[in-house]
Amino acid sequence: MADLGAILTASVTPFAPDGRVDEDAAVRLWRHLLDHGSHGIVVGGTTGEAATLTDEEHVALVALAVSEVGDRGTVIAGAGSNDTRHAVELTEQVDEAGADAILSVAPYYNKPNRRGIVAHFREIARATDIPILLYNIPSRCALNMPPDLLAELAQIDGIVGVKQANDDELGPIDGLQVYAGNDAVLARTLDFGGPGGILVSSHIVGDEMRRMVDEPDRRAEIDASLRDVYEVLFCTASPIPTKTALSMLGHDVGGLRLPLVEASDEERAKVQAVLERHGMLSGAPTG
Repeated sequence: MADLGAILTASVTPFAPDGRVDEDAAVRLWRHLLDHGSHGIVVGGTTGEAATLTDEEHVALVALAVSEVGDRGTVIAGAGSNDTRHAVELTEQVDEAGADAILSVAPYYNKPNRRGIVAHFREIARATDIPILLYNIPSRCALNMPPDLLAELAQIDGIVGVKQANDDELGPIDGLQVYAGNDAVLARTLDFGGPGGILVSSHIVGDEMRRMVDEPDRRAEIDASLRDVYEVLFCTASPIPTKTALSMLGHDVGGLRLPLVEASDEERAKVQAVLERHGMLSGAPTG
């Protein structure tokens, strides 16, 4: 099994005022994440607004992460698509860019049957020699990969794990490393022997989430103390609250690409209240 780390942050993608990807801000953010609990980063995932990145932007970000922080942590590249041909092409490109592993989402919108899902991931696995993590997130894909199907996919060479974002089906799966796909189930995942999680709250409470790995005796206590953070960072469409929180904490991550929009006054107030409750705003970092 691949050792990709326990705290893997699904990084936001910083944008400049003109809407371009802000590569300098991305590097500063990645370094901050690796300084504060993360073992690695996911580039070009849901939180990174991959749906509105061009392939050129996407691959360039992965290559940048590999060159700038790849010696300090793992770089996992989102490379999924609902078009198998596109998923294969993107997988090949991020592999060439130096990614340590691939995160490949279930094919959304098309709603393929079980045989189609297996065929889709077989083609992706043929395209690369680096580890592949499946991404099961039925809330976004209108498609669930149940545990028995995930166990079947584990038999394909190269598929080593799953980001499980269906909390109702969270549990061990033969042949796969199961990563928490939602922040609120990281403790539960670690408790049953999962390696960790692909997380969002680690943008702002990464050190505390790392302690949940390093201090298992205090895991439940730490998890309970972070519940309000998990909740507020998903009070509206992700990554709107996360970018709002990062901005309040002094990180230059810019805005969002349509159809995502800036946080409302009410949403900003919720984020600010949680940051204040955790004492974060008094000494906000600058980058």
